[in-house]
Amino acid sequence: MIVIVAGVAGSGKTTIGTQLAKRLGWRFADADGFHSVANVAKMRAGIPLTDEDRAPWLRAITSWMDDIEARGESGVITCSALRRRYRDDLLSGRPATMVFLEVSKEDLVQRLSHRFGHFFPEKLLDSQLAAFEPPDPDERVLTLPEDGGPAQTVDEIVTRLGLDPQPTA
Repeated sequence: MIVIVAGVAGSGKTTIGTQLAKRLGWRFADADGFHSVANVAKMRAGIPLTDEDRAPWLRAITSWMDDIEARGESGVITCSALRRRYRDDLLSGRPATMVFLEVSKEDLVQRLSHRFGHFFPEKLLDSQLAAFEPPDPDERVLTLPEDGGPAQTVDEIVTRLGLDPQPTA
């Protein structure tokens, strides 16, 4: 099983994904690490990525997922998954489900303004929101408001997806 924790920049993907993977005892990958040097440079410069820029990044994410599946392991990975076709590609033919973190624009702006050392600047948020296609009801996506704090959100994901957390020491 693979859980993709998705959402726009600042939605809490890394925080939630890390905590979820730790709680489940699964492997974790942050999709930010799959971006090419050129993509990171564009974003640092405040230039929005295009679909063409994102294509190799999405292939790298699906490759990671396919490797996890081939090894018979479970994992959690983050991804913005802004467009339906991205979500369809990520989920197609894989034992995966997606949790989309829904956060208000005001909260996203606040979070990004307090995030330091990351290559995605706050000024790119509007371009992500413009590219964003909200998940449709027929997609294999659980949409959750990320408003109760990370621990509560992780609890909700575990419960709603019927996952079996590892016993804690």
